[in-house]
Amino acid sequence: MTDTINRRTFLQNAAAGMLAAGLAGAVEPVEVRNGMPYRTLGKTGVKVSLLCLGGSHIGMKNLTDDESVGLMRHAVDEGVNFFDNAWAYHNGVSEERMGKALKDGYRDRVFLMTKNKGRDAASARQHLEDSLRRLDVDVIDLLQVHEVVRPGDVTSVYDKGVLDVLLKAREQGKIRHIGVTGHHYPKFLNDMINGGFPWESIQMPLNIFDAHFRSFQREVLPRAVEMNLGVIAMKTMGGSPATLPRTGAVTPEECLRWAMSLPVSTVCSGMDTRELLDKNLRTVKDFTPLTDTEKQGILARALEPASSGEHEHYKTLWHRDVQRQMDEAAHG
Repeated sequence: MTDTINRRTFLQNAAAGMLAAGLAGAVEPVEVRNGMPYRTLGKTGVKVSLLCLGGSHIGMKNLTDDESVGLMRHAVDEGVNFFDNAWAYHNGVSEERMGKALKDGYRDRVFLMTKNKGRDAASARQHLEDSLRRLDVDVIDLLQVHEVVRPGDVTSVYDKGVLDVLLKAREQGKIRHIGVTGHHYPKFLNDMINGGFPWESIQMPLNIFDAHFRSFQREVLPRAVEMNLGVIAMKTMGGSPATLPRTGAVTPEECLRWAMSLPVSTVCSGMDTRELLDKNLRTVKDFTPLTDTEKQGILARALEPASSGEHEHYKTLWHRDVQRQMDEAAHG
């Protein structure tokens, strides 16, 4: 009994300490239209739906083109106006399907984002032209530098002409806003946004387990808010498939409510079935921010399974070479 009490006390104190350190955040007042909450995407000034449709899932092989298009259009009809995508998703299939979904007047109802993996001027330019062609649009609302996950990524983006390409594209009217994403080490995203370029948005993992391990929520989110960047939460379930709910420590609804209770503009969720989309739509339309008591309870439940990072594979498994480099640097 004593061990149980001590463990419970430790978890509660740890959770309370993390909230006191600024993890509670301040949720911006929302505008609600037809049940869908909208928040401002940072300095862009654009109002975007609190739920963002993830671009990877809509390119999966378990969906036909028609099913994927129907899923996206249903999302728009229900108030989702922010679409995520990336040049690298499913060898372009995700962008091609999204381009089809945006026909018949749907383009005018969507704030369209895709991501670019170019690490020099030539590849950044080619990726942009590929995305415009696949999406079959003249302009992309938000183009983000994708997957800043290695030590050399920051140097490449800043020194090899990538940003010059994006600025020129904005002058030409091919893109409207420029952002950045990362999901392995918070340090790299901080290096990017503190490097002097006027970024407008940032996309990062924000979930219940992240709060306990190599935390973007602690290490990047406060700075992003201070800079008035449009914050896009991703990997709210721990990636694909949804690893965090499978641990039994948290529910999918808690995962979404956690991310939505942070000072973010929108929460990106991968949805490859109508059932999952409708479930997430109910969660966002019924959304109320978590109370401090609820947050403390969730953090306490998540502490033990989250502490090693094993359930956030994008931090600990996908980039072991980076982990080794960072560990070697940390130990001299």
